[in-house]
Amino acid sequence: MTDNGRLIAQLQGLDSRWAEAMREVPRHLFIPDRAWCSPDDEPGYLIDRIADPDRWMDAVYSNTAIVTQLDDGTTDLSAGSGDYTSSCSMPSIVAAALDLLDPYDGDEVLEIGTGTGWTAGLLAHRLGDGNVTSVEIDRAVLAAATESLKNAGHLPRLVLGDGSAGWPDGKPYDRVHVTCGVDEVPHAWVEQTRPAGLIVFPWMPRWEAGHLTRLTVAGDGTAVGRFHRGCSFMMLRSQRRRVPVLAGDYRESSTYLDPRRIVRSSVGADVAVAGMIPDLNGRHADEDNGDFHLWLWADDSDAQVHYSPEYKRVAVLQRGPRDLWNELEAAYLRWVSSGSPGRDRFGLTVTPEGQHVWLDSPANVIG
Repeated sequence: MTDNGRLIAQLQGLDSRWAEAMREVPRHLFIPDRAWCSPDDEPGYLIDRIADPDRWMDAVYSNTAIVTQLDDGTTDLSAGSGDYTSSCSMPSIVAAALDLLDPYDGDEVLEIGTGTGWTAGLLAHRLGDGNVTSVEIDRAVLAAATESLKNAGHLPRLVLGDGSAGWPDGKPYDRVHVTCGVDEVPHAWVEQTRPAGLIVFPWMPRWEAGHLTRLTVAGDGTAVGRFHRGCSFMMLRSQRRRVPVLAGDYRESSTYLDPRRIVRSSVGADVAVAGMIPDLNGRHADEDNGDFHLWLWADDSDAQVHYSPEYKRVAVLQRGPRDLWNELEAAYLRWVSSGSPGRDRFGLTVTPEGQHVWLDSPANVIG
């Protein structure tokens, strides 16, 4: 069995039409000679086709994301550190997104984020070059993708532009396929999709992990749908985040709620918190001695929460006009009081005025 065949065999439940596309549009045609392999469960490493072709090929045909650009191209890939700004996504998440996209024969697809061009090639093989439009904001990335697609025998419509605006010249589309993370869904995508058309994208809220999401366009300026599985993607460039620099004294308090319960209890809790406090950011870390640290921030406020197994109460420091820990505590306990619902019970509605998360029904808005 070929390397490509072994990879396809690993993707359980892969639709036969996408399996055929992966066989005919092999991934190695879209990976540069030097790239950074980024496995989920071990440190990343440089792959070099010239120096070690076997290792390069093994990485390309593993179920792993391959990073192809750091810091918008200003950092050499061999550094392995910096912001990942372009990549070829993990094949299993590519397959999951394409499965959710579920295009009909003849459907016209708008792709946001050409990247290496692999998914544009898969879509073009499945639907025809003329039915696929792919938008990429980075000129160098788009140029490389164009050459790779030509080598693969496909050339869909490739557009240099800001994907947050979609591409109105080709509307309406039957499907919108998004390969970068978004916190706020641009309404242009809804406007450019036919009624009953689908938008599949990685919802990457500020709080905790991301969620692969599918919305159906209702035809009245809204789109509604549910969250499906976890994912992690680079953000749409216009929605990249920065940590604010704040000043001032912290207010001291304490709590009995263990912050570890919030960040480890359930993906459902993550969705609920992200829906109720959409501008809340957080990160956390464990210490070898059992201590746990949680940092929270928004544009104008931040907080630090420190758990120690030596004390019953948890120390809380908060700064700015908002008490972010109190907001997080209230949101989490509201989720608990709702019966601790899982991710599959939550959904998202996008309107011209914005978006909100709901539980069980679009009528039951939580944020």
